[in-house]
Amino acid sequence: MSIRRLSSHPSFRAFSHPAYVKVWWGGLISTLGTWMELVALGIYVTETTGRAEWMGRITALAFLPSIVLVPLAGTLADRFDRRAYLAVCTLGQALIAGALAALAATGQLTLTPLAILCVLHGCMSALTLPVFSAMTAVILPPEQLHSGLSLDLAQANLGRIFGPALAAIVLTRGGVAWAFLINTISFLAVLVALAWMGPVSRGSTRPGEGLWSGVKRGLLAAREDVGIAAALGGTLGVAALISPFIALVPVLALRVLHGDAATASLLTTVQGVGAVTAAVLAGTLAERWGRGALLERTLLLLGPVAAAYWLSPTVAFAGVSLFILGALYLLAVGGLRTLCQGRASAELQVRVSGLFNLVLNLGYSGGVWLQGALGDRLGLRAVTACAALLFFALALGVRVLLPGRLASLEARLPPPST
Repeated sequence: MSIRRLSSHPSFRAFSHPAYVKVWWGGLISTLGTWMELVALGIYVTETTGRAEWMGRITALAFLPSIVLVPLAGTLADRFDRRAYLAVCTLGQALIAGALAALAATGQLTLTPLAILCVLHGCMSALTLPVFSAMTAVILPPEQLHSGLSLDLAQANLGRIFGPALAAIVLTRGGVAWAFLINTISFLAVLVALAWMGPVSRGSTRPGEGLWSGVKRGLLAAREDVGIAAALGGTLGVAALISPFIALVPVLALRVLHGDAATASLLTTVQGVGAVTAAVLAGTLAERWGRGALLERTLLLLGPVAAAYWLSPTVAFAGVSLFILGALYLLAVGGLRTLCQGRASAELQVRVSGLFNLVLNLGYSGGVWLQGALGDRLGLRAVTACAALLFFALALGVRVLLPGRLASLEARLPPPST
């Protein structure tokens, strides 16, 4: 099927814009490499330490820089040409991945340099991700924003599908060093895409506005808009209570279900298949029910399905549960991100995108560390299932106490294009 024919489907209308297509493909190649590295890291840390808490620590270290740098990313990006800014950050990510590969190849990779490189990688990611997300809002018209942001998430999950499968092959035949090296090379695809995509509109800063003044302006905009504030609150709940399942897949596979690296790769792939399936259906479902109703139903289902996954008695049951969980997670994060980006002014889209990533990263890193640490002491299944059920109770409480609130917040967003 050609890109032109595909773009006629409600979920794929963002593909009608050539600049978006170029960035999407470049990002996909890089994402494949990133997921190969993530699987390799998860297996290396789990096998080296045998503790879920260490996986939580490494994940938290990768996201901690976002506390300071994500709010600054939007203001920084508005001061430079965004393509050049992204190219420099991407080159930095490639150099860090290359250092990881070199240490692994020479047998000098230990937990200390691994932790340091994870912090550095987190710094570059914190400076990069908000700008990539906001570029989607710049490239696409508002009515196609939901399509573009859903496809961005689908891209990440296509990497989740094929990256772990490739990682299993590479780890079996070449070891972790080769997985890290391939990730290093994959960043070239992003640099090529940025070179080919053409000019991108530059952000704006007020004359004499300092970095922290720009950050403050973004925070005030988020606080004063009830829709953005509600979306950020929902994102924090999803990130802290549900998202840790992403990092803890190797722990469940190896320690609880008594599988191996192939089991961890298989489960990670299954989650990605569920997410991509949801991305294909997202546009149609949004047109049928409305984005607000779709998001509300997704949030209500997320907790029970996550609990079922954590309590899985077999690998097969875990795979089915994870497929559904991956689909619901994409719909939830995509819907919350669309609500944030759709309600932000053009001037502040990068900064609001940065706030969204900040909340997502903080909740995720804190949730992974806390659930991993408590899981080592109280049992992983009990801790993670209780977290999922707590999220369900919160979502149900919002639904009962504030019926129709998401639908009313959606009213300011343009309808999906037809």
